[in-house]
Amino acid sequence: MLAHITIQNFAIVKALELDFHSGMTTITGETGAGKSIAIDALGLCLGDRADASMVRPGEDKAEIVTLFHLQNNPAARRWLEDNELTDGDECILRRVITKEGRSRAFINGSPVPASQQKSLGQHLINIHGQHAHQLLMRNDYQLTLLDQYAGHQHLLVTMRQRYQEWRAKRNELKQLEKNKEAFEAQKQLLEYQVSELNELALGETEYPELEEEHKRLSNCGDIAICSQSVIQALSEDEDNNALSLLQYAQQKLAELTTMDSQFTPLMQMLDEACIQVQETSHEITSYMDRLDMDPARLNYLDDRMATIMRLSRKHQVLPEALYDAHQALISELDSLNDSDNHIEQLTQDVELKHQACLASAEKLSKSRKRYAKELDKLISASMHELSMQHGKFHIALNSQPESHLSPMGVDSIEFLVSTNPGQPMQALGKVASGGELSRISLAIQVITAQKVDTPSLIFDEVDVGISGPTAAIVGKLLRRLGESTQVMCVTHLPQVAGCGHQQMFVTKTSEKGTTSTNMILLDISARVHELARLLGGSEITEHTLANAKELLVAA
Repeated sequence: MLAHITIQNFAIVKALELDFHSGMTTITGETGAGKSIAIDALGLCLGDRADASMVRPGEDKAEIVTLFHLQNNPAARRWLEDNELTDGDECILRRVITKEGRSRAFINGSPVPASQQKSLGQHLINIHGQHAHQLLMRNDYQLTLLDQYAGHQHLLVTMRQRYQEWRAKRNELKQLEKNKEAFEAQKQLLEYQVSELNELALGETEYPELEEEHKRLSNCGDIAICSQSVIQALSEDEDNNALSLLQYAQQKLAELTTMDSQFTPLMQMLDEACIQVQETSHEITSYMDRLDMDPARLNYLDDRMATIMRLSRKHQVLPEALYDAHQALISELDSLNDSDNHIEQLTQDVELKHQACLASAEKLSKSRKRYAKELDKLISASMHELSMQHGKFHIALNSQPESHLSPMGVDSIEFLVSTNPGQPMQALGKVASGGELSRISLAIQVITAQKVDTPSLIFDEVDVGISGPTAAIVGKLLRRLGESTQVMCVTHLPQVAGCGHQQMFVTKTSEKGTTSTNMILLDISARVHELARLLGGSEITEHTLANAKELLVAA
């Protein structure tokens, strides 16, 4: 519950400190005194938008600090723990606005974005404004009220998740189908290119091997001549060849070893040299025997290499890279072929996600219908209490699975009322007068508020358009709500103000060209005088004082 608020230099408030209590607290004051000022300041600590106009003229900054007790608020405690901002059983919210319009927000002393204050605020206070009956005309707000009363948050979360999953898959499928025409054109080109390269059937290392063979066959004559010259020089020249010279040297070295043993190791070296010359001559002779001067083979190589060169230019790669380019095109074509299979699989996934969506929507619809019937009875009964004896209230729910699927399910909603005997049920805004609309709105807010988890409720002049005996009933409804929940009510009605467990009075004073607003907690005597003022205006008589006392006694 809200325990304390400190306000400094906010709007027309110079400095204000207020303690709040459990039960129902009513806030009254003269018109224009700023009865809603504390609520506006509180809104800033709950993440409302801030601007420079909120800073009191002549001051550098405005500051609002609120203290909440969390003993009976597990949702807020859990939020603080999840965000690592917990500080025992208390929560302090602070907001600072500079005259330049800059804003800073704090939770338990830690700086946070205002959006985090707003997120936490949903677990601390629920504010019902004086224009709530205007929101009541909107179907989306009507659905929100029903869902709040039903308390099926888990169904809403599941519905939203499944809808998002279905929509994501559906969008992916649409994008694939949209690109399919372009893919088909690309696929046809790839099929032609792959077919052409498949016909070539180039091996991974074929081109370098072809180059080597082509070079050999092209120079076959020169190779034969040079090879023969080498053989002659090594071993076959009759007059002079390397082998005969080495053999002669062997003979002479053998003579030297007989004269000096130091020449013996050199004999082995010459022996090896002779063997190397003989083997080299033998290998070249063998090569020449295998050398095939085949013109037909050379023509084949010319044609093969020309085809490879032509296709490599076509694909803008080097001939050595044509094999890899071929493999890349095959892979790309396989990927496009897989996209057809992917579309088929994705179509099945979309349908499965859609069915899961509809299943969640059906559960949500059943829950809404159940609680809608419950609300029909409660609000109709409350209308009777609020001097609409023949009033009837009905929530019309229409499920449209095929045309109305959204993150909120498949239901369209409309609040229907009948305020007079024999009058058919019609849309709320078409039937109810201004006063009736205010009463119906208040009945709905009070009833739905009992199901909301937040431990503090603020009603800001929601009793506009209500007077007389109905106002007394409104006061009793709010007091009854205050027995289990902290309720704060800004009001101008004495019947409502008198029902509070405690009452605060707002004053506005002007001094030396400046205006200030203040708020004080009234004791019993002061409450009687304030209720008398509300009853009789500026002139307070014994009669109005007696009436005021009766109001307090009745409350």
